[in-house]
Amino acid sequence: MIIDAGHWLIEVRRHRPLVHNMTNLVVANVVANALLAIGASPVMAYAHEEVQDMARIAGALALNMGTLTPDLITGMLLAGKAAEEARVPVVFDPVGVGATPYRVQAADKVATQLRLTVLKGNAGEIGGMAGAGGTVSGVDAAAVASGLAGAMVQYARHHHNVVVATGEQDFVTDGQTLWILNNGHPWLARITGSGCMLTGIIGAFLAVADKQREAIPFAEACAAAITCFNVAAEKAAEGAQGPGTFAARLFDALNLLDPDEVNRMARVECRQV
Repeated sequence: MIIDAGHWLIEVRRHRPLVHNMTNLVVANVVANALLAIGASPVMAYAHEEVQDMARIAGALALNMGTLTPDLITGMLLAGKAAEEARVPVVFDPVGVGATPYRVQAADKVATQLRLTVLKGNAGEIGGMAGAGGTVSGVDAAAVASGLAGAMVQYARHHHNVVVATGEQDFVTDGQTLWILNNGHPWLARITGSGCMLTGIIGAFLAVADKQREAIPFAEACAAAITCFNVAAEKAAEGAQGPGTFAARLFDALNLLDPDEVNRMARVECRQV
C-alpha cells in the first residue's frame, strides 16, 4: 500500500486543524512552532477546568507525559474521555515509560482508561508497553527488542488502535499492515523535542483522517505525518552546521515542504502481517 504523504500534507494545510496538546512543558514552544510551520493550529491547555471543553472542539488531542505530574495525568484522563465522547482522535506518547515505576503506572493508567487512537513512542518505550522488552535511559531509548514489530502488531490487534515506534527506522502498524519508514536524519536525536514535535504533528494528520475510527486511515495518517517530518529533517540538514542550525532550519523546512517532493523522497516499505 503506497502512502501519498503529499496528499495528507495538502489536507492538513487546507483544513488547518486545531490540535489540543497536553505536552512536555520543556518543549511546548517548539511543538507549537512545528505545528504552525506545517500548517496546523496548536493550543496548549492543561487546566482541569477547561481541558474537556478544549478537547471537544479540537481536531485531535495529543498527550505527552514528558514532564510527569499527578495533575497532568488527571487532566489527560479528563481530556481523553471528553475526546472519546466527541469522536476526536487521541495520540498518546508515554515519554520515559520504564525509567521509573511511577512512569510505568501513569502510562498504564492512561492506556487502560482511555480509548487511544494511536500509541506512539520511541522503540524502547513501545517495546516496554507492547511486552517485547526494550529499555530507556531517562526519556531516550537505550535498547530495542528484536521482536518489536511483531509485538506492536499484536498490541494493535488487541487494542484496536495504531502503534508507532520511532528510531533509526520508524514502524507503524494497525495490526493488519506494517509500514517501515526509512527517512530522517541522525540530528533529530540531538535536539530537544523532536519526538514531541512529531507527536503533535501526528495529531494534526489524525485530525484530517477518516472520522469513522477505521484503523487504516489513521495508520496512513501516522505514516504520512512521520514521512513529512523526516523529509523535512533531511531538507533541514542540508547546509546545517550542527544540531543548533539544524533545529532552526527544521521549522523552515516544515513550512516549505512541497507535497510532490515529499512523495519523491519518501522511502516507505509496506507489508501485510
